[in-house]
Amino acid sequence: MVNLQKGQKISLTKESTGLKSVMVGLGWDEAQHEPIKFSLFSKRSKQSNIDCDASAILLNENGKCSSNLDVVYFGSLKHNSGCVTHQGDNLTGAGDGDDEQILVDLVNLPSKYNRIVFVVTIYKADERNQNFGMIQNAFIRIVDTSNGNKELCRFNLSNDVIYNDKTSMVFGELYRHNGEWKFNAIGEGLYSVGISSIVNQHYR
Repeated sequence: MVNLQKGQKISLTKESTGLKSVMVGLGWDEAQHEPIKFSLFSKRSKQSNIDCDASAILLNENGKCSSNLDVVYFGSLKHNSGCVTHQGDNLTGAGDGDDEQILVDLVNLPSKYNRIVFVVTIYKADERNQNFGMIQNAFIRIVDTSNGNKELCRFNLSNDVIYNDKTSMVFGELYRHNGEWKFNAIGEGLYSVGISSIVNQHYR
């Protein structure tokens, strides 16, 4: 298993002979914070849990998302090709291991899709006044599900102040190049409200 740094790329095809399908696991934890103190005259308000949502954006040879149907997320769990499947929404990020998982059938994915970008957004971030500065231990990992669930690579995103005002993050991307499947560790913070906003701003 290879631990990647931000901006590093790896050939998954070379890491695992006969690679056919992968599971993309994404995880995060809510950062620990000081308990809120109340005076006799303050109004009590309950802070909402941070609900992060993972999505996969399928891009064509021009690096564009040609249809809203090419976005797989909690509201549309399976791509119409049947090759990209979201395993379901985690509302809190509590617990160890993957918080959300996305399965990708690399062999049968239509050739018009050259890249799959994996994005995590904070649900109702503006309304709840939340951002990625409140998230820690974020990671993305690629597992070869066609070969004994071997973990091929992992990218642990740093807990960095540059994310303090960001409400979305591009964790990484799978892409096809010269007959090989590769992974790019991106770790780019964005200020975008929801997955549709990200698609329209960056992939149209």
